[in-house]
Amino acid sequence: MDIRTGPPHSVDHLIQLLYACRGASDTSYGSGDPVDLHDHALRTAALLRRSYPSDKELQTAGLVHRIGTVLRPGEAAPARLAADAVRPLLGTRVARLVLLQAPAGRRLAAKGAMTEAEASDFDRDPYAEDALTVRHAADTAKITGFGVGVLEDWRPVLELLAAAAAATSHA
Repeated sequence: MDIRTGPPHSVDHLIQLLYACRGASDTSYGSGDPVDLHDHALRTAALLRRSYPSDKELQTAGLVHRIGTVLRPGEAAPARLAADAVRPLLGTRVARLVLLQAPAGRRLAAKGAMTEAEASDFDRDPYAEDALTVRHAADTAKITGFGVGVLEDWRPVLELLAAAAAATSHA
């Protein structure tokens, strides 16, 4: 069975998807230089963990924000695909932060990347500031050469969020 079919139904499945990012690269974020998505995910999450140690959802959004690229290579809207995929397992906030990565990038870009109406809509989103934080970390995470641990270090955090999301969906 191809692990990239369908949304992750368990933490184990999500971790397999994140491992599938190893060796996969994408140039759609930023400079045009290929970025290994596995390493990028770990660096983004590590940067967020260092700056926001108690915000596990923010960190996790940084970890999973690019899985849409491996779920369906060539997809025109990988952030939407990733957000839809992680929402049932990791909850609404993580999914929303993932979804907002493309507009957050445009919001951080030089003037003209968004119309005034788009910027106003983005700024009104309750997750806008957090999405900008994740996007800034993702942009910074393109720099290599700092220790970030391994993917298995994130299992307890993913399990915690998955349990919380399951409890919320059953409430």
